Amino acid sequence: MSDLPDESHPEGPYDRLSETPRPKLSNTELSRFIDFIEKFEDVTEQSLSISQGYRELRMMIHLMRNHLAGRLTTPTSLADASGLSYGTAKRGIESIIKRGLILSRPRTKSGKTVSLHPSHTMIEEWENYANRIKALLGDTLGLDPKSGATSRIILEEPYQSSDVISPPAVLSQRLDMKGGLRVLMHADPTFMAMHNLKRQLEAIFGVGVTNKAKSIDSLREEILANARYAHSHYDIITCNLPWFGELASQDMLLPLDAFIERDGYDVSDFHPVAFKSSRYAGKQYGIPVQTTPELLCYRKDILESAGLKPPTTTEQLIRVARALHDPGKGFYGIAWNAARGTPLGHTFAFLMAKFGQPLINLQRIDGSYEFENATGDQLRPMFLSDAAFRACEYMLDILKYSPPNILHMSWYERTRCYAAGEVGMAYSYTSLAPLFELNEKSPAWHNTGFLPHTVGNHGRSFVPIGGYSLAIPANLSEERVESAWAALRHLTCRSMSKLYILNGSLVTSRFSVSRDPEVTALSPLIEAVDEMARKDLLQAWPRPPVPGITDLIHIAGNEIFEVLDGRRSIKKALSLAQDRADRVMRDRGFY
Repeated sequence: MSDLPDESHPEGPYDRLSETPRPKLSNTELSRFIDFIEKFEDVTEQSLSISQGYRELRMMIHLMRNHLAGRLTTPTSLADASGLSYGTAKRGIESIIKRGLILSRPRTKSGKTVSLHPSHTMIEEWENYANRIKALLGDTLGLDPKSGATSRIILEEPYQSSDVISPPAVLSQRLDMKGGLRVLMHADPTFMAMHNLKRQLEAIFGVGVTNKAKSIDSLREEILANARYAHSHYDIITCNLPWFGELASQDMLLPLDAFIERDGYDVSDFHPVAFKSSRYAGKQYGIPVQTTPELLCYRKDILESAGLKPPTTTEQLIRVARALHDPGKGFYGIAWNAARGTPLGHTFAFLMAKFGQPLINLQRIDGSYEFENATGDQLRPMFLSDAAFRACEYMLDILKYSPPNILHMSWYERTRCYAAGEVGMAYSYTSLAPLFELNEKSPAWHNTGFLPHTVGNHGRSFVPIGGYSLAIPANLSEERVESAWAALRHLTCRSMSKLYILNGSLVTSRFSVSRDPEVTALSPLIEAVDEMARKDLLQAWPRPPVPGITDLIHIAGNEIFEVLDGRRSIKKALSLAQDRADRVMRDRGFY
C-alpha cells in the first residue's frame, strides 16, 4: 500500500506560481497619502499663482509611488514625470541626490546606467509628513479621526511613529549575482505574497528574482536532491522548522553564526522558539520568516447561539463537537488532518503532546522538554507510551463528528472546509487563516475565535509551532554566499515581514510586526498569536527539530491511518510503528 498522501495538492493551490505575478501596490496608509498629495498639488497649482521651481514634490511623488509598486525609476523617467525640461529636471534630481534623499544605484557593473530609489531618509520624511498633514487637517477642519465622517486618507487616528514600520528601502548596492536570486519556497499564502512582490524585490536587490514553490513533502525532496549537486541550484531555501536537525546533521546547510556575529545582527525581535528551532548542535542554520502555530479555530457565533463555551480540554472538545454535529444539514463538528502520511503524522505528534509526551523520549525541563542537544536514548521513539494510546483513542472519538471526507483531509482542505462554513471547529495553521480572516464571503469572517490546543490528561496548555526559516545551502558557490546572506537578511527583516502581511499573509516571526497598527488592524489573529508568544505558549517540542523526526512522523501517519480506517487495532498499529521507528533510528546510529 502506498505511503503517499492521497491528495496531489495537500496545502492548496499555492505551488502554481504565475510567471508574471500581478504587481501589487502596497496597501498602506503611506501609499494612499501619496495619492492624496498628488491630487492636493494639482488643485494647488490650478488655484494659486505659485512658482514651479524644480517641481521636486512631483518628482518625489513619482519616485515614492514607483518604489512602493516595485517599478523601475531612471533619471529619464523621473525627469519626464516632473513636467520640466530635461536640463532643469536633471539639475533638480542632482540637487535631491546631494541632499541624501535619492539613492542612485548602478544597474550594471560598468555603472553606465543607474536606477533611482528613495533613501531611507526620504521614506521616513514622507511618513512624518503624512502624520503631520493628517493632524493639521484634523485640527483645521475640526475632523474627528474616530467619527468615521472623514475621508479615507484621514480616517485613521495618527499612529505612534515608534510602532509603525517603514516600507523597505533598497540595498545601497545591487546584489552581485549572475543570473539573479534563486529562491526555493514553500507553497502557502506568505510565500505567495513574496512571489507577488517580485517586482518590489527585484527593485530592492537590483537583480532578477526566480521563485519555485513546493508543498511540504515535495519541498523536502527538492532540498535533499539539491544537496546532491556539486553546486546548489538555489541561493536560498525555505526549511520547515522540524527539518533543521536532519539537514544540518548531514551538512546540507551553511552555518550562519559568523555572519550574525560579524554584522552585529540583532535577533531579539524574533519569536525565541522559532529562532531556537532553526538551530542544531549549538549552531544557527536559519532565520525565521514565518511563525505559524496550529490553533483550534471555532465559530464564535455558532457556539454562542448553541449555548456552548469554547473548549479547553479534550473532553470538552468532544462534547462541543458532538453538539454541533448535524450531518443531515451538511454541518459537522470538527475538521483536522487525517490524510495518510505527513498530515496525520503531524496530528498524532501534536495529540501525543496534549497528553504530556513528545514523540521521542526528550528530557523534561521546567515544565517543557529540551530538544536542542538531544542524543542517544532521548531520541528513542515513544509509540508504546500511554500518551500515544490516548492520542489514538481521541482521534477515534472526534472521527465520529468529522466530515465524511476526513480521511482525505490535510492542511488546506480542513481550513477550506472551515472557511466554507461546513464545520464548527477546525485545527488550522495560521498560515492558511487568510482563507477566512481575509475573505468577506466566508461565514467564519469576523466570527472566529482562536485557542491553544485543548489539554488532555497529564498535559499542559500549549500551542504547537509550525513555520519556516530561510537558509543557505552548504553547496552554494562561494562567490554567491555573501549576496545570498544579504538577500536572506532583507527577506526576513521586519519591513518585509510587514509587507508580506499587507499582501495576503497573516503570519510573522517578529514581535515588532505584530505591534504595528496597520498589521493588527487586519485581523485579531495577529494579536492573539503575539500574546501566546509572549506567554511562552508557542512550543517546538511536540515536533522537535532533531535528526530522524521526519521519518517518525511519516511512520506515524501511515501506521495510525490503519486504525482510523478500521483495519487495525490501536495496540497493533502502535507496536508496528515502534518496530519500524526503532529500526530507522538504530540503522542511522541515532541511539
